[in-house]
Amino acid sequence: MRLFAAVLPPEDVARELATEVAELKKLPSADALRWTGRPGWHFTLAFYGEVDDDLVPDLSARLERVAHRTAPFPLALRGGGQFGHGRALWTGAEGDLAALRLLADRSEAAARKAGVPMGEHRRYKPHLTVARSRSAVDVRPYVAALDAFTSRTWTVDELVLVRSHLPTSGVAGEQPRYEAVARRPLSGAR
Repeated sequence: MRLFAAVLPPEDVARELATEVAELKKLPSADALRWTGRPGWHFTLAFYGEVDDDLVPDLSARLERVAHRTAPFPLALRGGGQFGHGRALWTGAEGDLAALRLLADRSEAAARKAGVPMGEHRRYKPHLTVARSRSAVDVRPYVAALDAFTSRTWTVDELVLVRSHLPTSGVAGEQPRYEAVARRPLSGAR
């Protein structure tokens, strides 16, 4: 299974982001980007890639312990940025970013302990991807528009193990499908 650990924004925050994205799509050259939609909006905490079925129960149990050790914390969508010269346009986060980074680090460590091969560790950069491009695109106008965007603050109260199903139809613009495999409530102390 192709898996990752994530934080999902609540429905009302996703609606706020959808309103912002609708405005971004009105900017010149918006059709040069592949816009993500609500089912794909998440903060990836740790990307596990293809995980052997035999490792999934241990990974899930370890993520449950991570969630049990992590207290709920406030978060909001805020601002924007890019990766790869416009290959990814994203909105960022504000709130208890230390707690979010700790949850990401713990989610990565859980996978390593479960035997999931992980690449090199990188400092966690919270971002929720709103658009992608196969080639370099000047997204500075989009980043500038996102600078003024801030969603309402919500309480992150769960860690979600997500399975992604990559597009197989070959139809241009087809998006991956995401399925919550496990939802673990945050309940502990940091």
